[in-house]
Amino acid sequence: MSETTATHRVPVSVIGLGNLGRALAETFLKEGHPTTVWNRSAGRADGLVARGASLAATPADAVAAGELVVVAVLDYDTVRELLLPAAGELKGRTVVNLTTGTPSAARALGAWVADQRAAYLDGAVYAVPQTIGTSAAFVLYSGDEAAFGTYRTVLDAIGEGSLVGPAAELSSVYDTALLSGMYGMFSGFFQAVALAGTAGIGAAELTRPLVRWLTAAADALPAFAREIDDREYGTTTSNLEINAVGLRNILAATEAQGLPTDLLAPLLRLFDDQVRAGHAASSLSRAVESLRTDAGRL
Repeated sequence: MSETTATHRVPVSVIGLGNLGRALAETFLKEGHPTTVWNRSAGRADGLVARGASLAATPADAVAAGELVVVAVLDYDTVRELLLPAAGELKGRTVVNLTTGTPSAARALGAWVADQRAAYLDGAVYAVPQTIGTSAAFVLYSGDEAAFGTYRTVLDAIGEGSLVGPAAELSSVYDTALLSGMYGMFSGFFQAVALAGTAGIGAAELTRPLVRWLTAAADALPAFAREIDDREYGTTTSNLEINAVGLRNILAATEAQGLPTDLLAPLLRLFDDQVRAGHAASSLSRAVESLRTDAGRL
C-alpha cells in the first residue's frame, strides 16, 4: 500500500462489476480504501465481499457510501438509469465514469452530474482487466480539474492517469481517436493475413516480420504529427505519388489473388484526391487533409 493511501483512505464505491469493474474494486481494496460495490447480479460481488468490500443493496446506497463513485457499466444510458434514482445522494461527491461511450453522451452526463452539485470525471481506460493496477495501464480523464487533483493519487492506483482537459467529452474524443487507430491496425493485419494465406503462409509465420515492420513504421508517426499540426508537408523521402503507385500495386495483387480490397481501397482514394489536387510531391501525411475537408462539411 502506498504511503499516501495509507494515510488518506478514501471511501470508494464501484457501480458495475463486469470484468473491468471487478478489477477496479480489487485494486481499491488492495490499496486500503473502504470499498462499496453494487451490481445487478449481486452474486458477482461475492469474491470482493470475501476480501472486505461492502455490498450495497441499491445504486443509491452505493453512491451514499462513497466519496468517490466509480461507474463501469455497459453504456451511458445505463449510467443515467442507475444514477437517476441516486440523484439526491450525489451532492458533494465525485463521479468517475469509466464507461465507453460517445463524446456527446459524456458532455450530457457531465452536465447532469454538475446539476446535482457533484464533480464529474469521464475516463477512458487503456488496459485489459488483468493489467489494471500495473504500470501497463493508463487512463485519460477529462472534466473537473479540482476533483482530478484531489483524487489523482487514488485513481493512479488503477493506472497512470492524465487529465486531457476540462470539457467532459474530451476523454471520449481521445478514446474514439485512439481506438480508430487501433482498429485501422487490425484491419491491415486481417488483410495481410488473408493475402499471405493465399500462398500458404500461416498467420503466425507472417506476424513475426509484420510486428517488426509495424514497430519500425510507427516511428514515423511523431514526424507525421508535426507536419499535420503545422500543415507543412514538404518531404524529400516517400511522397504521396510514390505511395499511391505502391498501394495501387498492392490492391491489384490482392485482386489477382481473389481477395476483396474493401479495407485498403478507401486509403488509395485519399492519396489520389491529394495527387489530383497537385500535391503529388507532398508527404504521405497530407492525406489527412482529405479527411479534414470531409469533416468540415458535416
